[in-house]
Amino acid sequence: MVMALLPPAAPAMGWGTGRRAELQGSVSGAAAPRPPHRGRATPPVEGIPVRTTLDNSTTVQYAALLQQLVMKARSTVRDIDPQNDLTFLRIRSKKHEIMVAPDKDYLLVVVQNPCE
Repeated sequence: MVMALLPPAAPAMGWGTGRRAELQGSVSGAAAPRPPHRGRATPPVEGIPVRTTLDNSTTVQYAALLQQLVMKARSTVRDIDPQNDLTFLRIRSKKHEIMVAPDKDYLLVVVQNPCE
C-alpha cells in the first residue's frame, strides 16, 4: 500500500491538477504490483485517499494512524536535536512492514508482507 498525505490547504498552496498528477505519477511507479506488497494508497493529510489499491476503510485507518505516529516521531526527533528532522520511518511486525517517507507536503507510505 502506498499513501501520499497532502496538507489540508493543498489547493491554496498550488496543489492543483499539475502537482497532484506529478505526485500520482511518482506513486504510480511505486505502485506497480509486486508479489510481497499488500497494497498501496495515496491519501491526503486529512485522511481522504488520493490513490489506493486497498479498500477505503483500511486506507483511511492506515492514513489516520500513521499520520499521528509520524507527527509523534517527528516531534521526538526534534526534541532530541532541534536541527534534525524525521526523513524515514520503518516499522516491522510479524505480519507487515510499513515504510513511511514524510515530506513537507505529503506522507508516502508502503505496506508490504515481509514473509513473502
